Amino acid sequence: MKRSFLILATVLGLGTVALPAEPTALKTLHAIHSLSKAEAQQGLPVAFEATVTYYTRTGVDLFVQDGNEAIYVETKPLQDLAPGDRVLVRGKTRDSFHPDVLGESVTRLHPGALPAPVRASFPQLIRAELDCMRVTVHATVRSADVGTFGDLHGIFLKLAIDGGYIEATVASSETLVPRGLLDADVDVTGVVSGVFDSKMQLTGILLEVPTLEDVTILRRAATGPDALPITPMDQVLKSYFVQDLTKRVRVQGTITYYQPGSAAVLQDGKRSVWISTHASDPLRIGDLAQATGFPDARSSFLALTDGEIQDSHISAPVAAQPSTWSQLATWNSGNPDGHQNDLVSIEGKVAAWVHEDSQDELVLLSDGKLITAIYRHLPDFGPVPQMKDIPAGAVVRVTGICMVLESTTINPSEEEIPFNILLRSSDDIVVIAQPSLFSVPNLALAAGVLFVLVVLALGRGWILDRRIRRQTAELAYVERRRSRVLEDINGTKPLVEIVEQITELVSFMLKGAPCWCQIADGAQLGNCPPKLSAFRVVQHEIPARVGTALGSVFVALDPLTKPQTAESEALIMATALSALAIETRRLYSDLRRRSEFDLLTDTHNRFSLDKRMDALIGEARRTAGIFGFIYIDLDEFKQINDRYGHHVGDLYLQEVALRMKRQLRSHDLLARQGGDEFAALVPVVRSRADVEEIALRLERCLDDPFVVDGYTVYGSASVGIAVYPEDGDNRESLLKTADAAMYQEKNADRLGIKSE
Repeated sequence: MKRSFLILATVLGLGTVALPAEPTALKTLHAIHSLSKAEAQQGLPVAFEATVTYYTRTGVDLFVQDGNEAIYVETKPLQDLAPGDRVLVRGKTRDSFHPDVLGESVTRLHPGALPAPVRASFPQLIRAELDCMRVTVHATVRSADVGTFGDLHGIFLKLAIDGGYIEATVASSETLVPRGLLDADVDVTGVVSGVFDSKMQLTGILLEVPTLEDVTILRRAATGPDALPITPMDQVLKSYFVQDLTKRVRVQGTITYYQPGSAAVLQDGKRSVWISTHASDPLRIGDLAQATGFPDARSSFLALTDGEIQDSHISAPVAAQPSTWSQLATWNSGNPDGHQNDLVSIEGKVAAWVHEDSQDELVLLSDGKLITAIYRHLPDFGPVPQMKDIPAGAVVRVTGICMVLESTTINPSEEEIPFNILLRSSDDIVVIAQPSLFSVPNLALAAGVLFVLVVLALGRGWILDRRIRRQTAELAYVERRRSRVLEDINGTKPLVEIVEQITELVSFMLKGAPCWCQIADGAQLGNCPPKLSAFRVVQHEIPARVGTALGSVFVALDPLTKPQTAESEALIMATALSALAIETRRLYSDLRRRSEFDLLTDTHNRFSLDKRMDALIGEARRTAGIFGFIYIDLDEFKQINDRYGHHVGDLYLQEVALRMKRQLRSHDLLARQGGDEFAALVPVVRSRADVEEIALRLERCLDDPFVVDGYTVYGSASVGIAVYPEDGDNRESLLKTADAAMYQEKNADRLGIKSE
């Protein structure tokens, strides 16, 4: 074609026409590694020879190596390739974690020898210095499980090496883990791969091991798992030990999200990072800032922990990236530009509002998918602003941080990942369009007007009037029942009763057809006929915002009838109401526990303690009974925080709470008042001596030293007691008496130390 064009140009007297030259194929791995990200994205042709180090027929992952350089090639499955084969690879470059190749053809030249493995250390692996190389690591096997990784069956290993943890997948047809592998010292030879987040950032190291023969047991564990002694469940932490040498790093970017005392997000171009922080200093969104913290490779994204943030007060705002659901939820290993922790905006139709004390949740329908936009409340940092009251059906644009759910593990074989949008303020919600006028109430009104016009025009009399009135009454009844269900969802009615109301409403809408609901991993509710073979059964799944379906709604119909629109409409309404009811109840249960328990120590909080004490006072007044109250204040806790850090302080508080729980009976209550202060309610006592005996046990349980995060910490506490009604007949007086007794003991201990 090019030659014909040149001849035609010569005939027409146009002279020689210069055509752009095709790029020369890259023939070495070194040439590919030398490309920049922008150059690799151009899809440059490659044609190079190398040796296969890893390939499985059921997958598309091919690792090749030539000398001291190696690369990843995405190829076709079911090729006749084996480790050691010399191959010719043709394809195009692409940008990924490092430049790699999208293979078009892989030609086997001849068999050969595998390159000698490099002895690898954890720093070399985590810094990606040996990416795609064939290496050998010395490790201890922490876990070994048979599993399936995409289309590959094999053994999954978690390995502890000097400096950190890595993972390995061993291609094997074994159905059982070889005996003696757990806790053994091994040499593992494989190809260095990685675990990545949605931005193709490294979050862990994975070795691709061709066969089980590449795992050499050097020394088996002295005691096998089956021969270990049984450890009491409350003592398993005694074997816990961590030595963390992670160094602090510093990053710079624009503040796009800030939650005082919890977290912040800095964004720099296409890169962004989540920073966990205890700081509550005022920071302004849109300012350029620097932050320091410790790198943390979580299951779904990179983050900094124990962050300290310095606001430069220089405005450098970041524009929100307009996005769709598919762009935010799709993970593609060939495209490293994900959106996690980025400032984005997305449009959708309002499906529901959930207002709670701790946060507001706005549920949107976008591209046929449900999205949750969350605004978290911080009552300790000022009044909670009132969120806008936006009606269901309105189209809105929300702006916030795209947050991949922390429990999600990114897998390149998955096409979608769940996410939420974190809002910064009520201004992040902009109404684009109000709800359509074609709503159910408006349509009912239009039907009534049309009825009057038809009656006046055609004079069909009372028969037509009666028919339309009956239809309108049915619609009104359905709307009232639906509204009642929505009220019950927002109230305290049990989930079982709400779901049964929904199935009864569907039965009414479908002329008495039996309807029932099967909740996933739960109960079957409603009216299910014993012989389903005599019916035409229609099923609709109950959708979930994230993950698998919540269950299904079924209806049993006359087998002689044909499918109708009313069936689909009734089931769609039922599944939507059921999804809202199930997820609201789960959210309510979680928030209720958070409101009554201290999240750090898993003990009751001040609110729960006050409520229980008021109930005990009321009961004691009716029965002329007594009960005890014990106030515990930990000694020298500030010095523990100052000397070892807040992380050790938190672990110390958890261990203190665990010891004190063991000293109490099942009907006693332990609560954390705040900071280093605890309290115990002792409802069943016979005298003050009983309360004093329990208080002494609580005080003495702290005598033994604590081993916390590798440190030996010595703890003690000052204890004060009060007995109802001897020391007070109301909560305030009992608290005051116990507090005074505690401080009297603390002062006595302090004077005793000085006297020595």
